[in-house]
Amino acid sequence: MQKLQTVNAETLLYEPLEKPSFVVDSLIPTGLSLFCGSQKIGKSWLMLKLCLCVSQGIPLWDMPTMEGDVLYLCLEDTFCRIQDRLFRLTDEASGRLHFAVASCKLSDGLIVQLEDYLKDYPDSRLIVIDTLQKVRTASKDNAYASDYGDISLIKDFADRHSLAVIVVHHIRKQNDSDVFNKVSGTTGLTGSADATFVLEKEKRASDTAKLYVTGRDTPYQEYTLRFRDCRWELVERKTQEQLAKETIPDVLFRLVDFMRDNEEWIGTATELLAAMGETETIPTVITKWLNEYRTTFLSENRICYQYSRRKDGRRIALARRAGDSGDGGDSDIRIPPCYCH
Repeated sequence: MQKLQTVNAETLLYEPLEKPSFVVDSLIPTGLSLFCGSQKIGKSWLMLKLCLCVSQGIPLWDMPTMEGDVLYLCLEDTFCRIQDRLFRLTDEASGRLHFAVASCKLSDGLIVQLEDYLKDYPDSRLIVIDTLQKVRTASKDNAYASDYGDISLIKDFADRHSLAVIVVHHIRKQNDSDVFNKVSGTTGLTGSADATFVLEKEKRASDTAKLYVTGRDTPYQEYTLRFRDCRWELVERKTQEQLAKETIPDVLFRLVDFMRDNEEWIGTATELLAAMGETETIPTVITKWLNEYRTTFLSENRICYQYSRRKDGRRIALARRAGDSGDGGDSDIRIPPCYCH
């Protein structure tokens, strides 16, 4: 039996380790990624564009790529169809992009085929398998175990060779508030992948779609894309921080502006709204939002919030911090008591 390979905490704390790299900067990491979408939505067009960019070392949209050899397993296509797509996408292609329209399945030699390919092209950066279903075999095992086992085989290959492998897959038709729950199959697929992408249109006939991204080393992002002339164009990109900022009520941004002219303010929620000239917000709602965002948005904007109940009513105390004191306290806040958490 093989002995466990362990690393102690001191080594992890002090020894520099190589961080995960990205084949497409901040978007596609080395390791295994699932790229999911409904049938005929345009997944293959986007995968081909990605492969062209990496093989030529040119940016995908505005994101730099790591140039290298690329293998695209187009297992639902023919070379003639791939050629037609290339005609539409580019006037110039690289000899570093390779295609195959047939392969073994995972259970009977796919990994060996990929290992042999890497012997011929050791500078490979990206492999796309389109689609997962084409390389799987029917199994009587537990569905979760089957999903996890299939993906783990591909992930182990990707990790051993420090390259990116993208597996194209489908989503279910059922609605779900979390788009990642729409990935066809069990959580064994998304749970073992390093990153998961979901491409989804709001309406089938629409030319725009959202690309949702999440992963272990990839922060949550949302991309708005438009399909035009056989290409997916980037319309807008939103990072996790931008998306979080969008959830903050607009009235709190106006409160920050209000406090720029007021070092401190004490009164009721009704009086605060009147002082700010707000007519659309209910006093109980502003009180809730102040409490909800006191440790995040308000604190980030150096505003201290305190709430108290007195005989003469419920009082709100706000203070604008001029700066952090040396001991990390709130000595510069002159409304007692007003504690920033």
